[in-house]
Amino acid sequence: MAMLWKFMRVAKYSKTALSSKVKVRGIPTHSRHSSSKSVPSDFGASAPCSNTVELLGKSYPQDDYSNVTEKILSKVGKNLHNRKHHPLWLIKEQVKEHFYKHYLGRRGTPLFSVYDGLSPVVTVQQNFDSLLIPQNHASRRKEDNYYLNRDHMLRAHTSAHQWDLIHSGLDAFLAVGDVYRRDTIDNTHYPVFHQMEGVRLFSCHELFSSIKDGEGLQLFERGHRTAHKQECHTMEAVRLVEFNLKQVLTKLMTHIFGDGLQVRWVDCYFPFTHPSFEMEINFQGEWMEVLGCGVMEQQLVNSAGAHDKIGWAFGLGLERLAMILYDIPDIRLFWSEDERFLKQFIWPHIWHKVKFQPLSRYPPLINDISFWLPSETYSQNDFYDLVRTIGGDLIEKVVLLDEFAHPKTKKVSHCYRIIYRHPERTLTQDEVHRIHQAIEESAVRELGVEGRF
Repeated sequence: MAMLWKFMRVAKYSKTALSSKVKVRGIPTHSRHSSSKSVPSDFGASAPCSNTVELLGKSYPQDDYSNVTEKILSKVGKNLHNRKHHPLWLIKEQVKEHFYKHYLGRRGTPLFSVYDGLSPVVTVQQNFDSLLIPQNHASRRKEDNYYLNRDHMLRAHTSAHQWDLIHSGLDAFLAVGDVYRRDTIDNTHYPVFHQMEGVRLFSCHELFSSIKDGEGLQLFERGHRTAHKQECHTMEAVRLVEFNLKQVLTKLMTHIFGDGLQVRWVDCYFPFTHPSFEMEINFQGEWMEVLGCGVMEQQLVNSAGAHDKIGWAFGLGLERLAMILYDIPDIRLFWSEDERFLKQFIWPHIWHKVKFQPLSRYPPLINDISFWLPSETYSQNDFYDLVRTIGGDLIEKVVLLDEFAHPKTKKVSHCYRIIYRHPERTLTQDEVHRIHQAIEESAVRELGVEGRF
């Protein structure tokens, strides 16, 4: 959800134009409850040429903001969340079934619409401006996002579709898709992952109808923004929305992970979302964060045309849920084509209890790299992206071992440890040496560092 995307990431140990199949205005009745038409993987992306990037049948001119790599482009259109029997598909289908079964409209039809085929290419306006994220906010940095150019990018969160879907007239929906973020490298972080966005809006009648003597209660007032509510919301409305949100998510987590699950909420106050929370669950004796959620910013709701309604939103990471539920230790495995991995999830029904059986644990190969930084413009995420581009999924982890500032020259040196491990076979030192040497050469050439190799 808006301003909570850092909590939707697979953390701890760890809207663009809608797809051509879905209209923004006046979504037809037959599309309101599921849109699963995904971009075929063989129609994904071509390698960027000197001036343009060809992606999903469209051409995007490059400029000084363009930073998406061929490695990332190759992932666009894979749509693991729509690949039948894939663990991410299983999680998505379990959540869908839960919402379809337990939340019905007045005519007995599912209350929540589901959109899992929306294009991952969004405008900067959809990804940031529609969510009221300021122009100078750190979340917009090139170091953290994949930009096609100054106007278009690969979505950093499924919140990029909130405004469009609300503007189309929807009051309750789930949006699922692949999202892209430049980040650190370890067994729980990957530059492409999958999120599910949930949004529910309430009219005054819907929110207060079950409250005794609730006829006189109102959604809005002229007040002051505090750590507990926005200035336009009444405290009664906020508390009821918050209660409904926590109830919905607690039921969902219990449904997925079973009875006896302990849930706790951690307050997370942001400039544009009050109140907001992290949800943590106690699974196998350890507290683990699974999602971020909160009362929606009313200015966003109003601008999308739902002036007389108040609502909540949540965002969860599918990889995070799958890693917990199936005990999958490495996020790279979700991209594996190894039948030993994939066949473990082929069962007649989506609720089959699966306990992931690890593939043979191949030994790691470790190499260090040290260099002087070029200037204050250096970004660790630039280096991580370079390592990932060259080493691909052979890179298990990159750790900053040491940072040294020369007392005379004031130049800063970084030393990184790169851990190489193939998830499906044993690597040789020769092939790792060739990759490591390519990383050294590219760091000098592309990042302007001074090698200490």
